Amino acid sequence: MKQLFTIIIGFLHDFAAGCWAAALLVTWRLQSARLPAEMQVTIKEMQREFFFIGIVCILVVIVAGAGTTFTYIGNDYGENAEKARRQLLIIKHVMLAVVFAAGTWWQYTMVYSR
Repeated sequence: MKQLFTIIIGFLHDFAAGCWAAALLVTWRLQSARLPAEMQVTIKEMQREFFFIGIVCILVVIVAGAGTTFTYIGNDYGENAEKARRQLLIIKHVMLAVVFAAGTWWQYTMVYSR
């Protein structure tokens, strides 16, 4: 059962990250679209919705990521490999946190500027 939860949580984690990226790209595409002036209010409303969808996706990524702490399967490759894996995971997550923060800030500026 623990393995099933590990797979489901990993799927949710990755799926939410992809949805966040998609929401960011849709917001950018709406921002750069050349549309008639009468559509601008509708476009801004759509961008706001995608911004909040992105926030929910980030929360799912964080919760699912925390959930992997409780469903981690084990140490298959030895103590040294496990130590290196954990160090690399920390580096990866710091880098991804910077990407998520920068992308969300960019999305915020597109939605709430002007």
